[in-house]
Amino acid sequence: MSFIRLAAAAGFAALLTLALIVTRSEAQPNTLKQIAPGVWFREGDIQNQGHCNNTIIEMKDYLIVVDANFPSGARAALADAKKVSSKPVKYVFDTHHHGDHAYGNAVWTQMGAITIAYSGVADEMKRYEPARWRDTAKSRPDVAEMKRDAPEPPQETFKDSPHVITDGTRRVEFRFYGWAHTRGDGFVYLPKEKILCTGDAVANGPYNFTADGNIGNWPKVIDSALKLDVDRVLPGHGAPGSRDVLTGQRAFFVELHKAVAAAVKSGKKLTDLVKKEQDKQVTSIQLPEGVKTWVGGSLAAQVTDTYNEITQKKPAGDLPH
Repeated sequence: MSFIRLAAAAGFAALLTLALIVTRSEAQPNTLKQIAPGVWFREGDIQNQGHCNNTIIEMKDYLIVVDANFPSGARAALADAKKVSSKPVKYVFDTHHHGDHAYGNAVWTQMGAITIAYSGVADEMKRYEPARWRDTAKSRPDVAEMKRDAPEPPQETFKDSPHVITDGTRRVEFRFYGWAHTRGDGFVYLPKEKILCTGDAVANGPYNFTADGNIGNWPKVIDSALKLDVDRVLPGHGAPGSRDVLTGQRAFFVELHKAVAAAVKSGKKLTDLVKKEQDKQVTSIQLPEGVKTWVGGSLAAQVTDTYNEITQKKPAGDLPH
């Protein structure tokens, strides 16, 4: 089993390690930007702290925060939320089960917030935990300091889509479109503001972790999101952007699947496509210039997952790793 696959078994650690080599001029970690009246985007420091992005949504009497983050990221997001509003955080929405999006749950609930997610997030935690939590605690002091044997699951889950919260001042829709990055990928849609928070179902940059995913189905999930009236996309990783972030991420997975499928059809083996050079996994697969924003150091792992998904006729997340 390669280093990349071992890291995948520990959860999102592989992506976070590979992201250390990514430099993007537009990255502004630990900054808070107002996207619309009462809506703020906080860019997480993925390179140094492994944090995801957060979105803060102001309601009449309280705040909603998108993603619990790692424990240290949760504390940073909470501190920034207090800078923009004196209202308490009532809900924290886990877009999916990975540690950088959900391991901070207990930080928020200790402050009186309610954690909420699509039911698939809780199911994924049952599937992968507590093994990933324990592995992560070995390398992350903020997780170890929680002194827990497992992550805290979301307190409330739902199966309806959209699941709506409204208080007369703003409508917030929690949506689920199927298995892409994980089996529980949740989106947060603000219809009036035309804002979509995507978690890791849509990233803006080379941050895609595919080992828990359904690569063949991923573009279909984005197709559903594209039916929404969206002007601004707030991803789980990378800078905020326009609707083009959705179409670009979709194109990346279409091109990745197409290139690997063509290699399989021509008789290529995985060892022909992915090799180890100087302790680093590299791939001979090349993708079009139009999707270069999403191509980075994790491409070899993505090719591996796609190859296995195609040849074994099962989603990558259903395969041993």
